[in-house]
Amino acid sequence: MKIGYACIALGLPGSEMKSCLQKNANEDRLLSIIEHNLDSLNTLIEYNIQYGIKLFRISSDLIPFGSSIANILPWQNLYQEKFTSIGSKIKKSRMRLSMHPGQYTVLNSPDESVVERSIQDLEYHTKVLDCLGLGSEHKIILHLGGIYGNKGKAIERFVSRYRELSNGVKNRLVVENDDRLFNIEDVLNTASIDGIPVVFDNLHNSINPSEKLYDDIEWIKMCSETWTKEDGPPKIHFSQQHPDKRPGAHSDFIAIDNFLEFYQQLHETDIDIMLEVKDKNLSALKCINCVTNSGIGELETEWARYKYSILERSPENYNAIRKLLKDKSSYPAQVMYQMIEASLRKPLLIGNAINAANHVWGYFKSKVSESEKNRFQKALLKLEMGEAGVQTVKNVLLSLTHKYKEDYLQKSYYFEL
Repeated sequence: MKIGYACIALGLPGSEMKSCLQKNANEDRLLSIIEHNLDSLNTLIEYNIQYGIKLFRISSDLIPFGSSIANILPWQNLYQEKFTSIGSKIKKSRMRLSMHPGQYTVLNSPDESVVERSIQDLEYHTKVLDCLGLGSEHKIILHLGGIYGNKGKAIERFVSRYRELSNGVKNRLVVENDDRLFNIEDVLNTASIDGIPVVFDNLHNSINPSEKLYDDIEWIKMCSETWTKEDGPPKIHFSQQHPDKRPGAHSDFIAIDNFLEFYQQLHETDIDIMLEVKDKNLSALKCINCVTNSGIGELETEWARYKYSILERSPENYNAIRKLLKDKSSYPAQVMYQMIEASLRKPLLIGNAINAANHVWGYFKSKVSESEKNRFQKALLKLEMGEAGVQTVKNVLLSLTHKYKEDYLQKSYYFEL
């Protein structure tokens, strides 16, 4: 069972994807961005390998305008060496990748121009995975699309358009239930017509349920039966509702107790779990660390990245976690993450924020210029007087982190949470 995250990693320097406006998308600009993005993807893959993350979704923005403007550029030939190198790392580590086209890729649209662009987009996604040399277990996830006033006709159009796709696309395509239009029963019924694998999304199902009120585990079992050996293990999406946002909005982090309760029901099943959550790799590492005993060293590495975010929210939990990790013979992963979550739920108090900022400032105070020192103190004073927010102070500290190449802070979650 693999656990993974989507597209970007927090606290990982050199992993940012670039794009550009269409009006600036000339050949030289696009090729430069593509090269940068492939280097970023390589950084992400190496990070995943280092921390045992075996499931990852590549951003569709890897090749900007990949199904339109960039489609006429020979990027796959120019950068085949990079693709081959990255693909070799993926295969050697037994990592599984996927891609997820965006909301404008609608195969069942009544507008033929939309369908044409959607097919081009699916071909682009297929090309990326092909260039990496990855097999058919590396998938492209798609929603059924829109209803357009008649669900039955919309399903018929989807099936008809699916049958016209190239074999390369069909070998990778899987379909997923959505949170508004097509529930999991709709998707299973549609997919069964041509034997398309189905991805179950638990949050979408809770918001847009079928009339058949099976629990998540039953739906997952039914979806698993749609996957063949060539498709690889069944894949599901797991997320949690944000308490303060619209239905379907993903939570800031995966609540570990809830996840472990869900995981235990799947424990004997060969199913891959893609987490859809705001803090991306942070929740992936949390869940992996809580279901596998990687040793106290892994928890200490994670704590080093969280520590200043926790200090600025809960000095009490900061001290409690430090004490918790002193026992080198233990592996208190769940307890540590429970305290981290409790801290992140607390309101940010100015005094705590100033205290944490001063701790981070300690990395620079002996090396900065007088003007940099004055800039920090001015930002801190504005925070104390209520004239600026904590982000103003963090921006100063982040710029110093980059300037002085403080690796410890560059990998910290302090600037992300």
